[in-house]
This record gives sequence, C-alpha cells and structure tokens, in this order.
Amino acid sequence: AHGARLGIDVERVPRHAGKGFHVQPRRWVVERTFGWLMQHRRLVRDYETLPQRTRAMIHWAMANTMSRYLTGESTPTWRNETT
Repeated sequence: AHGARLGIDVERVPRHAGKGFHVQPRRWVVERTFGWLMQHRRLVRDYETLPQRTRAMIHWAMANTMSRYLTGESTPTWRNETT
C-alpha cells in the first residue's frame, strides 16, 4: 500500500513452502549488479557527500565494467604484465 501511494509498482514474491534455499525470481540480476559495483574501491564505502557524485561514480563504474566485457579484458589494463 505504501509503494502504491508513492506511485511505485510493488510485486510481492510468495515464500516457498519447502525448506532450504530457493532462488527468488530476477533477484539475481540485482545481486550480480551490486557485485560488479563492489569491485570498484571507491563504491565500497560511501565517500561521496552529494548524491550526484555517487550517481556519477556508479555510471563510471558500470561504463568501465561494460567496456571491459565488450573488449574481452578480464583484468584492468593498468596492471604491469610480467614476462
């Protein structure tokens, strides 16, 4: 009811009757994204004082993640390669 008053679509996911772990539908997408964001040191803690800066850092981190995925890089390129 609170979400509806704010204009937010809320979907309640019912619990499973059985015991044990059950994957919730589509929750893994959010958890995976948070995992990707936590690979960036500056986003691990809330250092920013303005919400606009935090949003900018999240955009930067996701652009970095997507560019690494598209180019096939598994590690950042700033690391020294030992031969």
